[in-house]
Amino acid sequence: MDLSQLHDALASRSYDKIADVCDELLIQVASKGVSYHEEWPYAIHLLGHLYINDLNSARFLWKSIPQEMKTEKLPEAAAAWKIGQCLWTKDYAAVYVAAHEFNWSPEASGIVTSFLENYTKKMFELVTTAYSTISVSELARFIGMSEDDATKYVVERGWSLDNETQMLTVVKPKRVTEQKIDPSKLQRLTEFVFHLEN
Repeated sequence: MDLSQLHDALASRSYDKIADVCDELLIQVASKGVSYHEEWPYAIHLLGHLYINDLNSARFLWKSIPQEMKTEKLPEAAAAWKIGQCLWTKDYAAVYVAAHEFNWSPEASGIVTSFLENYTKKMFELVTTAYSTISVSELARFIGMSEDDATKYVVERGWSLDNETQMLTVVKPKRVTEQKIDPSKLQRLTEFVFHLEN
């Protein structure tokens, strides 16, 4: 089984392409009738789907793995699916716990680290849009950091901390909206103004 495309994607840190590469390779291997379950990189494949937030594909991939292999022969895939379960149930804090409690292989550790960085940014954006104030402990749960690190992270981004209540005041990002003017509308407006002036 030639997994060179997958190894190239991992080496170049093109984690967003891993799910597609694995899906394509899986179709090729399965169409040839070759037994692949023993050699297939299920953990990387699952992590690839989680990386691009394709929970449905990750769930179906997990269901396609033979039951006897899930726990005994594929502990890393089981750990990847544990992250998937936390995402599926929207247990945001447990995502970090599941990711940190397993000792990932060198191939998987890069994608897990990058996934967590992206996930932290996503959760920070979610908190920023959903809250005007939030407790330090609640924020730390959402972004997977210690309370001190979480406080430092958001204070660097302009938030303010009330030391007495341990509440953070969220600073909403300034929205930059571009007005797109349709040239035909601009032409009609010009003609209308011209007509009014004459």
